[in-house]
Amino acid sequence: MDPAGRIAVVTGAAGGIGGALVEGLRARGARHVVAADLDGKGADHVLDVSDEQATEELIDQVERDIGPIDMWFANAGVATSSGPDAPDAEWELQWRVNVMSHVYAARAMLPRWLERGEGHLITTASMAGILSAVGDAAYSATKHAALGLAEWLGYTYRSRGVRVSCVCPGAVDTAMLRAGAGGDAAKASAIIGGGEVMTPVEAATRILDGVERDQFLILTHPEMAEFVIVKAQQPDRWIGGMSKLWSRAQALLD
Repeated sequence: MDPAGRIAVVTGAAGGIGGALVEGLRARGARHVVAADLDGKGADHVLDVSDEQATEELIDQVERDIGPIDMWFANAGVATSSGPDAPDAEWELQWRVNVMSHVYAARAMLPRWLERGEGHLITTASMAGILSAVGDAAYSATKHAALGLAEWLGYTYRSRGVRVSCVCPGAVDTAMLRAGAGGDAAKASAIIGGGEVMTPVEAATRILDGVERDQFLILTHPEMAEFVIVKAQQPDRWIGGMSKLWSRAQALLD
């Protein structure tokens, strides 16, 4: 979907990829871009995406005061470096933000889009949703779920005019990337194996190019597709390689 003349909502928009998407949409001629984030600084609306009622209220407000929403970027996400031993609360937080927020957006927007005959849902998963994320089991699991949900929505509603894209970023220089490596983006990239670190602006440009092409799977780092092929063809080799990456990550963080 071409954003020119469209109304778009971006969650997780106070910085990082979300903030770059907001600016990119405006530069491409979007009629109005609503920036929503739990952090009110740098956002038009404060939104807790894990709260279904809050999501519905924002949608109602935008459609009443501005106009029908054409594009919803479910970009908000959270990572907590959680393993199986982490408290249920940490797993629940990632589940609600990384997966259920996409469900809430789809639940609220689909009836409107189906009635209008068009709409575009863009969800942000991660390369962790295709490959994995060393050191964060909950992030890996929930991002896999986010990708699975997007795929189901994509083929279920495509024939009725609704498009779905799923963004799987690699190493993008964001606060989330730096958080797991003491603020060092390069070290974080080495740990996750997510390709060379790129700026949020570069990532947003690639994402919006993919959205305009109605592309389902959007990789900020296309070269990561080779990793996906290796994983599918040689799963045991993949597990061995990830084990070595995990050992290297532990050494870097010590």
